[in-house]
Amino acid sequence: MEPRQLGRTTLQVFPVGLGCMSFPDERTARELVQLALDAGVNFFDTADLYGQGTNELWLGNALKGRRSKAVVATKVGNRFEPGKPGWSWGPSREYILRAAEDSLRRLQTDYIDLYQLHGGTLEDPIDDIIEAFELLQEKGYIRAYGISSIRPNVVREYARKSRIATLMSQYGLLDRRPEEEVLDLVHDASISVIARGPLARGWLTAQGRTDGTGFLDYNANELPGLRVQLTELAGGADKLTQLALRYSLDHPAVAVAIPGSSSKKQLMETLHSWSDAPLREEELAQLQVLLKQQRYEQHR
Repeated sequence: MEPRQLGRTTLQVFPVGLGCMSFPDERTARELVQLALDAGVNFFDTADLYGQGTNELWLGNALKGRRSKAVVATKVGNRFEPGKPGWSWGPSREYILRAAEDSLRRLQTDYIDLYQLHGGTLEDPIDDIIEAFELLQEKGYIRAYGISSIRPNVVREYARKSRIATLMSQYGLLDRRPEEEVLDLVHDASISVIARGPLARGWLTAQGRTDGTGFLDYNANELPGLRVQLTELAGGADKLTQLALRYSLDHPAVAVAIPGSSSKKQLMETLHSWSDAPLREEELAQLQVLLKQQRYEQHR
C-alpha cells in the first residue's frame, strides 16, 4: 500500500486504517492492533470518550514496543466523569489542555500524532479551541490537529480560521453527503479527509446485515435490493467491501478510510479485500445511477 500524506503535515498513513471504537476487550484489541501493524496498517483512531478512556488505554498497551510504527489519532470535547453514565459537550480551552494530558497518560506516549475535536457547532468558543490546539502543538504534545464533524458550516469555519490538517467525516457509498459541499472545499485547503464508516455498519461487507435496519435515508426495504445491485457491480459478494473502500478513497481529498473491526475475522476480511485500483469511469457512472445523491439537511 502506498502511503498518503495527512494535509500539510509530514504524517504518512496507509489508505486503510483501523477504527478502534469497536474493540470488545483488551485481548482482542491487542490482537487486532498487532495484526494490523503486521499488514502495514499504521493509522489508529480512538477517542477519550470510548469506554471513558478505556479504549485509549487498550490502544496504548497494544502499541507497546511498536509506537514508532503507528500514527495515533484521538479526540476530545465530550466531557465525562469516570464511572458515571453519560457525557456533555464542553470543549473549552482549559478542558482541552487538561484532557490532552489525560489522553497522553492513557495512551502511554509522549505525543499524540493527530488530536481531533470530537464534534463541534458554530456556537462553540472556536477561537479558544483553536488556541488550545495550537498551544498543544507548540509544546510538542501533539503533532497535528483536526476536527471530526459532519457539519459543513463548521468545517468552513475551521478551514478559514485554523490550521487543521484533517477532517474526519462519515463517507462512503451509502453516505455521499460530503460530496456536495465538503470534499472539494477541504481538498482546496489542503485538508485531508479521514473517512469513517465506509462499510455502512456492515451493509457493505460480504455477509451484509440481516437485522432489518436501515441506513441514513435508505430504509430497510431498499437496502437488500441495492446491496444485490452493488454486489453485481463489484463482481461478487467477496468484492463488495473492496468496492466500498475504493469508493471512499477515490476522491483526492480522502487520505485514509477507517472501517472498524471487533474481531480478527472482520479485520482479515477487510485487509484481504483492499485494492488500490482507482474506480473506472464506467463504475462511477453506474454508481451514480444506483445511489442517492444526499445532502446535509439537519446538520449545518
